[in-house]
Amino acid sequence: MTIVALLSQTANLDFLRPMLTEANPALDVVTWPDPRCLDAEVAVCWNSPPGVYAQMPHLRLVHSIAAGVDNVVAEQDVSALPVCRVVDPMLAEGMLQFVLWGVLHFHRKLDQAMASQRIHEWKRPRQTPASACRVGLMGMGELGGHIARRLPLLGYPVSGWARTPREIAGVTMFSGEEGYDAFLAQTDVLVCLLPLTAQTRGILGERTFSALPQGAALIHCGRGEHLVENDLIAALGSGQLRGAIVDVFEQEPLPADHPLWTTPGLVVTPHMATMATYDVVVQQVVRNIAQMHEGAPYFNQVDMARGY
Repeated sequence: MTIVALLSQTANLDFLRPMLTEANPALDVVTWPDPRCLDAEVAVCWNSPPGVYAQMPHLRLVHSIAAGVDNVVAEQDVSALPVCRVVDPMLAEGMLQFVLWGVLHFHRKLDQAMASQRIHEWKRPRQTPASACRVGLMGMGELGGHIARRLPLLGYPVSGWARTPREIAGVTMFSGEEGYDAFLAQTDVLVCLLPLTAQTRGILGERTFSALPQGAALIHCGRGEHLVENDLIAALGSGQLRGAIVDVFEQEPLPADHPLWTTPGLVVTPHMATMATYDVVVQQVVRNIAQMHEGAPYFNQVDMARGY
């Protein structure tokens, strides 16, 4: 039998055990911190315990249960291991719904209406057409590209910024460091969908916020490590940013005493923008375990040099 370890230091993944064994009865699935995890050939992970792979001499495959892999490779040596992620066709649609809600929150000035409600004030915010709300997308991969194609159909001017040049019909595209400031200067609602790399770590900080038009807003659905939290608090306090919706954090769950919970103008959501269905997670993990035994190429293997 193939031993599969469900590894997480912050979540209980035991619910995946019966689903995996039903999909493949030849799997022997154990859940961290069961000591038998260290004998596993396959690690199925979310926020893996630091250094755990080095304690697993038989490990042959690391598999995230999500689209991102940064939290399963952080503080780990994966230089000799294949790392795979989950790709769910519904992830893009879920992210579109979340980003559209965020754009509407700021475009329709629901943030102002909610602030008025808190002080029992009847004050109707001035409404403007979608054409007056410029949306800028950072990260033009599968999720960003899907959103970039859909938002213009609702009347929003959309621009995109990516590491390398690319073209999307109906979207004003910018790329590289040379296009970054121009991209930010014409963005009213900035949406971060970037992968986490050495170049993007800390990108949502004072340098980025100050290059946006005063009164711009942020929707952050990328990775927690993109955000410099104190810079965001300062930008909201100064009025450089009118508001922000943040779905991902460097430390999750966000501690109860963290200042972001009570920062004026900030909406905190619990990493819920989009997620793969568990049926899809199980199907893709089981399929890659079969690939492992057959010596065949893995599905959705991550290029670790790029980080995604």
